Amino acid sequence: MEAYLDNSATTRCSERAKNKMVQILTEDYGNPSSLHNMGKTAEDYIKEAKEQIAKTLRCDEKEIVFTSGGTESNNMALIGGALANKRQGKHIITTAIEHASVQAPLAYLKELGYEITELSVDHDGIISLEELRDAVREDTVLVSIMMVNNEIGAVEPVEEAAKVIKAKNPDTLFHVDAIQAYGKFRICPKKMGIDLLSVSGHKIHAPKGTGFLYIRDKVKVKPIIYGGGQQKGMRSGTENVPGVAALGEAAAEIYENFDAKIGHMYEIKQRFIDEVTQIPGVTVNGKTGRDSAPQIVSVTIEDVRSEVMLHSLEEYGIYVSAGSACSSNKPAPSRTLQGIGLPKQKLESTIRISFCVNTTEEEVDYAVEKMKEIIPFRRKFTRK
Repeated sequence: MEAYLDNSATTRCSERAKNKMVQILTEDYGNPSSLHNMGKTAEDYIKEAKEQIAKTLRCDEKEIVFTSGGTESNNMALIGGALANKRQGKHIITTAIEHASVQAPLAYLKELGYEITELSVDHDGIISLEELRDAVREDTVLVSIMMVNNEIGAVEPVEEAAKVIKAKNPDTLFHVDAIQAYGKFRICPKKMGIDLLSVSGHKIHAPKGTGFLYIRDKVKVKPIIYGGGQQKGMRSGTENVPGVAALGEAAAEIYENFDAKIGHMYEIKQRFIDEVTQIPGVTVNGKTGRDSAPQIVSVTIEDVRSEVMLHSLEEYGIYVSAGSACSSNKPAPSRTLQGIGLPKQKLESTIRISFCVNTTEEEVDYAVEKMKEIIPFRRKFTRK
């Protein structure tokens, strides 16, 4: 048996998304910039995908810009948003637990003279709205807060944060990294006060290399890719029509029968937590109920290193993560786990389990069964 429990790293492409992609790759393969019928057909696929995505966000189609994924969306929002609005100021606020695709562009902006303020989080990974209120200034050009943390599943109070930001400075842009939140929560950027929202396709059963950035109407963002002026100049380059169309299908599909799908994930998550915490020395980080994300569980296993646990499970066809997949090939202490106050020893003994709508009870039970065997065995070889 196999149990793929690393769905926050990537999900399997759905049949519906795959079929749409293959059709366009092999049959309707025209360039959307071409003036003939093949080009018009390709352009129609892009329009359809925009309509599908806009419906899930209850926004206007023109507010969607397709990208190569979450990293590009975050870079476009942060660098493009900051540079386009620099007359407003050069102060940016973020949190101590953001993904590398937010941390890195902010480090670049710091080199350009921007001042970065990082908000701390509590032991559950949640920011303080009071600290945020105190941090917003007259020259705060942008605030970037993730909606769901990719390592522990903490859900940030983004709607409340937007109210705090706009009350203090209505001109400050509010960016939300929704890469782990889209498809897991209902998100309405306009109602929630969000100006910029980043999404990645391969977290919602679309192909890798797809994503989008929501840019609220009239928000100024400077392009970071220049060329032929596609997507009204916001993101030049021939559009990835097969990927875009597949992303549209995956977005529409993930929000069908939404409550049932999310309910299933919360049930699977609770089943796993109830079983795994019966193992001595195993604890779960952050919140675990419906005030947390439905798909992510952070598990600390006392006296067993993360990499050892990961590869021990792999031997049984169980696939988990030692942290964020995007940075797990560059071993370094997790900023998220440090941010919630985990001591060094526990930082090195924490794995991430992540589910999707297709995860079964059998997969969860199989994983816990093997963990019950592996953990006592591995502890025998731990140096005291």
